[in-house]
Amino acid sequence: MIKYPIGIFISGRGSNLKSIINASKDANFPGNIVLVFSDNPNSKGMKIALESNIDTFSIDINNFKDANSFEEEILRLIKPYNLELICLAGYMKILSKKFIDKFSGKIINIHPSLLPKYKGLNTHRRVIENMDTISGCTVHYVNENLDDGEIILQREISIDADDTENTLADKILKEEHIIYPEAIRLVLKK
Repeated sequence: MIKYPIGIFISGRGSNLKSIINASKDANFPGNIVLVFSDNPNSKGMKIALESNIDTFSIDINNFKDANSFEEEILRLIKPYNLELICLAGYMKILSKKFIDKFSGKIINIHPSLLPKYKGLNTHRRVIENMDTISGCTVHYVNENLDDGEIILQREISIDADDTENTLADKILKEEHIIYPEAIRLVLKK
């Protein structure tokens, strides 16, 4: 089976990264994680990547004159890997249209709501404040508009009356760990 080279972009703890690493150990998984990039050199996810013998890159935007030069450096670092897919897994920077266009149709993201509802940040707070009875997570293609690309997969969960932002976040994160590898399979099975 062909294993396409994929890169994972993270900013934090790397729990979705870990679920993708675990899925990629399956001989029938169509992706091979060849690099992990973080805009935060202290992210816990970088440790997970290093322990899994995956190449890592971390650069801080504050060391660059602007976002454009920051992205140019990312592109320079990842170019030799010929990535078939970039997976944003808790990556907290918004990619420019120029960057997205270089990987048109090859960048996906996971978001902790049932898009198109609750784009952006503080999704769980907004769900609770609106007294929704269901929430979930979405894997989607990335385009130049925030959390707006074509939906690949969604997973619903029920919200209990005693759920808080934190309990809801925990429930949804468990579902993210299931659907992100599934979505990667769908995207890469050409």
